[in-house]
Amino acid sequence: MSNTDPYHAREKFKMVAFTLKPTQILGRILSASLISLMSLEVVPTAALGQPPAASVETKLKVPSTMTSAPFNINRYLKVPPNFSMSVYARINKARFMAVAPNGDLLVSQPSSGKVLIVRPNGNKDPIISDFVTGLRKPHDIVFHKIDNTTYIYISETNQINRFIYNYGDLIAKNRQIVVIGLPDSSTSELRGGYGHELKNIALDSNHKLYVSIASTCNACKEDTVSYPKRGAIYQYNANGTNQRLFAQGLRNAEGLAFLPGTNDLWVVVNNRDNIAYPFNDSSGNYGKIIPSYVDNHPPEEFTKVRDGGNYGWPFCNPNPDTSNGLNYMPFDRDYQFNADGRVNCNAMDRISKGIQAHSAPLGLTFLQNTNFPSLYSNGAVAGLHGSWNRQTKTGYKIAYFPWNNTTKNPEQQIDLVSGWVVPTTQETWGRPVDMVVDGQGNLLISDDYSGTIYKLSYTPSQQVKVYRDPNFSGISQSFPTTPGVYKANQGNLNIVGNDTISSLSVPPGVVVRVCQHETGGLCRDYTPGDYNLVGNGLDNIISFIQVK
Repeated sequence: MSNTDPYHAREKFKMVAFTLKPTQILGRILSASLISLMSLEVVPTAALGQPPAASVETKLKVPSTMTSAPFNINRYLKVPPNFSMSVYARINKARFMAVAPNGDLLVSQPSSGKVLIVRPNGNKDPIISDFVTGLRKPHDIVFHKIDNTTYIYISETNQINRFIYNYGDLIAKNRQIVVIGLPDSSTSELRGGYGHELKNIALDSNHKLYVSIASTCNACKEDTVSYPKRGAIYQYNANGTNQRLFAQGLRNAEGLAFLPGTNDLWVVVNNRDNIAYPFNDSSGNYGKIIPSYVDNHPPEEFTKVRDGGNYGWPFCNPNPDTSNGLNYMPFDRDYQFNADGRVNCNAMDRISKGIQAHSAPLGLTFLQNTNFPSLYSNGAVAGLHGSWNRQTKTGYKIAYFPWNNTTKNPEQQIDLVSGWVVPTTQETWGRPVDMVVDGQGNLLISDDYSGTIYKLSYTPSQQVKVYRDPNFSGISQSFPTTPGVYKANQGNLNIVGNDTISSLSVPPGVVVRVCQHETGGLCRDYTPGDYNLVGNGLDNIISFIQVK
């Protein structure tokens, strides 16, 4: 899909000069002010602000063939304006996903030892078949090209495989086992117990393979002295040679992904549970398990991982209660393993961004260089699987992080999709895992609790809509998509006027010009898409709108 696809507005603007048609200046006298109208300055829409969060409760669309529980009753999810949610496929205990070069979807099913292939079938249910079977709890799936060969890397609990992929393959072929001997529940010293034995992987542009070896426990010292270390990430050549420790102190890094255009590795991490109160203060809680403290400590982690980094687990825990909030948090000593401070928490690598404790982030997907709607395409999404031991449940959503291209860090988290837990009853009917973007720009979401692949689709309005408030809220006004001009002083532009900031939705095939004044000043052209804070940079004055 090209960048000019009407469903995916891009910030493509240029300096132009134009002359208003006579119908656009009815009742006006030619004067010096008309000269400015002849050459209005059009400025680019940089930094239009944070895209709208999930705010519209939407009935989930479910094919009649897929209405088994939990879809035996109507279900609702909250999504941003102009999005819809549907059930694309039902796959029991679906976990991680990857989109093949030809558009097929691969889905891991650790419980069955399979990776499944899901293919579109016109208006019928997709065709689901076995891509590879007989694996030991396969989990992560990554396509990676080296020279002219495309590989599919698939992780098992004890090893990493790769298969040579030819366009359109329906079954895995030419298996190579590139990494062996990874610890799992079969490792003799673990005696059948390994809480986080599923493996996640990533490959960079230098053909280096990264493998997350998660902890066996909630918190324990044994994992920090084992070989290989657990709660760590190892790096290999793409063929599995040259193993080395890359980073440690990461309890359970599930999502591994590279910021597009870089070799910057980012991960989301499930942090520890049942943390003891670490402060010897007047509260009398020192060393105790206090549920109200446990509920919010320590935060889950979304962080950049450097070569040689140590991120604290199990000795140091990020503290969200300082002026930093969830950004670049200082560490507290873990009472259970580091009360005496023998491990220097000041020497640990700080976490880039915290996530609400117990949210259980799993999948991590960057949206840059995808066909996802452009308002969101400079950011990342994480699947928050949801809490199991928090007094009030948290997570059960898809979190979106706008990306700051200057600092190369995530900004304030917002909800992209929420509602898999019902707030009033705390009923849980779904737990999202992973997300991928298909060729049409839909976000596919796996759910291992209900056994579902969802499709989040952008469905733009077929009218031009402006809103009194940013983020598509407040009083709205709609205009037909046929060419026309709307001006404040003529009474046909009655909600944006001279003192408000507004948001704008432009449907496919339409270009809308927004101007600061009716008699001149700054203008912007908007191609199809959703834009908030359209008055930003126009002195918050919008007095002229032209549907072109």
